Amino acid sequence: MNITIDGKICQAEAGEFLLAVAQRNNIYIPTLCHSDALPGQASCRLCIVEVVENGWHKVVTSCVYPVTKEVEVITNSAKILGMRKTIIMLLSARVPNNQQINKLREEYSVSKPARFTSATDEQCILCGLCVKACETVGLAAISTISRGITKKVATPYDEPSEACMGCGACAQVCPTGAIPIREEKQHRTIWNKKFALLSCKSCGKHFITQEQIEYMRNKLGSTDDEILCESCKRTHIFKKFKDLYGVAAK
Repeated sequence: MNITIDGKICQAEAGEFLLAVAQRNNIYIPTLCHSDALPGQASCRLCIVEVVENGWHKVVTSCVYPVTKEVEVITNSAKILGMRKTIIMLLSARVPNNQQINKLREEYSVSKPARFTSATDEQCILCGLCVKACETVGLAAISTISRGITKKVATPYDEPSEACMGCGACAQVCPTGAIPIREEKQHRTIWNKKFALLSCKSCGKHFITQEQIEYMRNKLGSTDDEILCESCKRTHIFKKFKDLYGVAAK
């Protein structure tokens, strides 16, 4: 079916989310809590757009709004821009020193709040993307705890979690860089837990935790052959392909 986004006719599959259709057609909609690898969160609300159906206008979050019929979508109306500015202002009050939020402030000409800002160097916007990533991996080592101004993402009792394998998926998807992950020589530290790093069998680079190896063995049935960094793994695959077929994989 066809939908119209900012005057541009775009093809969409039934059930496809508006954000995906817009991105495929190079139409910019700002996001923070969205990751292509995870289900839509709809928590930051930055991806709001205006949908026009039968003359009626409504505001929806494009990351979780499925296309079910031909509609008109407006991504930058005065109403939407005003709402986005308010959202950015509120986020800026929570994380006034965050680089990503400050970029959005500049993009939408939002002044830095002079009052009611966080007194600490807070970086987390509580979008929940890190929690969803950990749940998707199947560990649930972190969660959102407490309420109100004390609400935060943490491990149980802020102590090192036995469920955490140190994969860093939570830190990788965090849109504001709020999750510190430190790597030094043969160790990785995240969520107050220190992990020993194993080395790549080919190049010797330390890159993966023992807990990650055990997880892959238990869940995926992988073997010691998997203890290769991404670069060496690609080289290994290319070599196998060449040995089997006499040509290199492209």
